[in-house]
Amino acid sequence: MKQRITYLVPQGHGIDPASIQTSNDTLTFADAKDAAVEKRVTAGLSELPAELVTVLQDVHELHIRWSSRLNYAAPSPFTSRLPPGLHVFFTPRKANADVNICPLLKQLFSPDLKCDSVAHSFSSPPILSERFSHSSSYQYFHPLARLLHFQTFLARTLCGKFKGLCVNEAAALSYASYVDIDFDAISHAVTLTAFWREGIEAGAARTVARKWRGGDSLEVGILQSEVADEVEEVKMGGYLTVVGEEDGEPGPTLFSFPSRHHALSPQNSTSNTNSTPPTSPTFSAHFQHPPGLHPNLAITFPHPQHLAPPKDSCALHAYLTLPSALFIDRYQLADPLFLASHNLVALHSLSGEQDLEAPDWVIKRWGSAALLELATPPPSTITTTNASSGPADEWTVTIPTHLRYLQAPSANTNTTTTPTPNTPHTNTNTTSAGRVSLEIPHPSLFWACEAQEGLKMSVNPFDRVNLGYDGLFGPKTMFYHIPPTALDADGGRNVLVERLEVPVLEPGAGAKWGVQVGTLVAVGVGFGWVLWVLFGGKAGAGRRGKGAGVGVAQKTKKEGGEVVQEKKADRVKGQ
Repeated sequence: MKQRITYLVPQGHGIDPASIQTSNDTLTFADAKDAAVEKRVTAGLSELPAELVTVLQDVHELHIRWSSRLNYAAPSPFTSRLPPGLHVFFTPRKANADVNICPLLKQLFSPDLKCDSVAHSFSSPPILSERFSHSSSYQYFHPLARLLHFQTFLARTLCGKFKGLCVNEAAALSYASYVDIDFDAISHAVTLTAFWREGIEAGAARTVARKWRGGDSLEVGILQSEVADEVEEVKMGGYLTVVGEEDGEPGPTLFSFPSRHHALSPQNSTSNTNSTPPTSPTFSAHFQHPPGLHPNLAITFPHPQHLAPPKDSCALHAYLTLPSALFIDRYQLADPLFLASHNLVALHSLSGEQDLEAPDWVIKRWGSAALLELATPPPSTITTTNASSGPADEWTVTIPTHLRYLQAPSANTNTTTTPTPNTPHTNTNTTSAGRVSLEIPHPSLFWACEAQEGLKMSVNPFDRVNLGYDGLFGPKTMFYHIPPTALDADGGRNVLVERLEVPVLEPGAGAKWGVQVGTLVAVGVGFGWVLWVLFGGKAGAGRRGKGAGVGVAQKTKKEGGEVVQEKKADRVKGQ
């Protein structure tokens, strides 16, 4: 088993070698509480439980990504982001093989996952770039809020041979910002990677860098970002240590590497007359009110003057993962004028459930994933200024969505349910007022830019791929991520989930009976009216038309006879 721990010290904080203490199996960093931490553990199949090995024998690659719904600072080189929740990307070892990993996912993460089989519950993402190798055959998503089941599985199944060290690491996952699990049939190894943001005060989130058992490998890096020589690269400097070696003292290091993911550098407004400090672009997401049955997701950029592409060959994109209760109409987004009215450029990809009429209770697939290109503010918006506060306008992009009919809650769930931090979230939460609360994750926003030819991004020791959207671009694409700035209803913690209150039928028997009788009466009256128009009304009109024709003929004949009599009278008078 191999362990790799990286402490990323914030800018402005020096690294004192005296704060690093090493022993045969432990490294202690005195300033660890102020640093962001990435931990990576790699284990072979022989070190895993038999039930996991049995499933992985039929898997070519499996990539599991979990992202917290709490906003966090993502320093370089850990800048990649995903919509909050559980993402699964899976490719069977044999094409079209029936490998069902749903029982394993339910065992690891939650029995409430909407996952019955790969064929019915997973979606198949399109491959827009045939050259890109990091794209799986199947995709799955669930808005999972916590990793409680996964932590329990680790503590009970995997941590028995490591005493208390592994259990402490499993408990620390409660504070992680994201967790990655990777397996491929070539390496025959499973890698678990977790990232903790800087500034976490809870002591349980900070575990000591220590070998779990004798014979394991532990590499520790205490690094800090440096100014890179090339725009496509990330440069790191600090100290590296291999714990347990004869010369286990920290050694200074300085290295750089091409990176696929970047943070946007702070920019000054070219139109702002005030001397304000550099500001990085951010966004907030919310549903416009009243949402109705066709809610619009509004993405707002508070400072459009900062929304400038990092390169000339860049386009702004949004990547969404929508649960099955909410969907996007691809035909609606095929109209250029409609797209322009929402400040959208194009819908580049839409995979998953796309039935426009089916209610949610008959949908078996998890939902849908969409990649949209967003329009950027025109120069007139960027240069418009306010005398007192500089640029005054916000730039808002709206994404039109549609709700499915939701199943009425049962009578025994007629109470308000509030999700707690330690309970897994499902797609819906029933309330007592005849409404269902949907939890919709915020999208991930980024600039997608073309990179120079010849860059080998695979040499990045912190490279993160198989994120869903990266497989929709070419292999030499760089992503400049825009961080979210969403606040929850109390203005406290940043929560990257938007809630929709959807009205549904009350579960009472009286309400159901009234709706059923009213529907039956309306259908019966409508059907009777159609029959009357087709048969009874047509026959009556025909009879009335025939009678009117006879009357007109008789009147014409009578008038004709009177004319003849008048002519005869005139002739007699003339004689």
